Amino acid sequence: MIARNGTVGIVGLGIMGSAIARNLIAKGTAVRGYDIDPSRVALLRADGGEACNSAAEAAQGAALLLTSLPSVAALDATVESLLSAARRDLVVAELSTLPIAAKEQARDRLAAAAVAMLDCPLSGTGAQAATGDLAVYASGARAAYDAAEPAFLRFARASHYLGAFGNGSKMKFVANLLVAIHNVASAEAMVLGMKAGLDPATIVEVIASGAGNSRVFELRAPLMAAAAYRPATMKIEIWQKDMTIIGDFARELGVATPTFAASAPVYDAALKAGLGGDDTAAVCAILETRAGLTPNARKGGERS
Repeated sequence: MIARNGTVGIVGLGIMGSAIARNLIAKGTAVRGYDIDPSRVALLRADGGEACNSAAEAAQGAALLLTSLPSVAALDATVESLLSAARRDLVVAELSTLPIAAKEQARDRLAAAAVAMLDCPLSGTGAQAATGDLAVYASGARAAYDAAEPAFLRFARASHYLGAFGNGSKMKFVANLLVAIHNVASAEAMVLGMKAGLDPATIVEVIASGAGNSRVFELRAPLMAAAAYRPATMKIEIWQKDMTIIGDFARELGVATPTFAASAPVYDAALKAGLGGDDTAAVCAILETRAGLTPNARKGGERS
């Protein structure tokens, strides 16, 4: 068990990692963190965490290391750093959405140095991370999970143990497939209502009270109504990485995903329109244009 006042290391202090760090610190947990972006490390220091110069340094004195990373290359670099100063009692909880094979390779390399690694992707947006409204989809060695679970519940509302390593990622792929579809469906519904002359704020209020509601609609429709896509709680350019992973996984299993596939071109169009740094809710702007509406007119023509 990771003691409440024990130290937790975090590698990757982006939208998710920084929110997790703040919540842990608020719960009285000492946090050591590293990110390749010095400005993100400076924010951790301002929040009361200890700034580190490498992943290995972030792991020093910590029984649990959380990794929230954007790519396989970042995971590989983190493993290299940890192996340079491996600690046999360290548990690494990998929180990112990455191909299972890449995580398995990282697990095996760390295992050779007697470091335990869990596959623990998260369900939730950056906004949810800020309020602790996350779910952990954990998989791997049960003893390592039992040790880490108390720390998980200091930054998440729920933690699910799903068995064999990789099952956490499989569950995350299922969840993100639904998120991808629900997000575009929410945008379609908002644009249909706005084109018909309904007030966007009223659409959000009324639909949220009925059978058409979804958790994604609750999170993203208000952003669509306000055309408020920055700062992003999940950037479209990062979301595209997740969608590629899900599509590849489904094809490997021979599973048809027609609705998911139909949503992909809308995200592609958003990227081509220069909205990669915007929240995924910005797919609404693409559908507004196609419907003959003026995107972001509610913000004076500028993305917020």
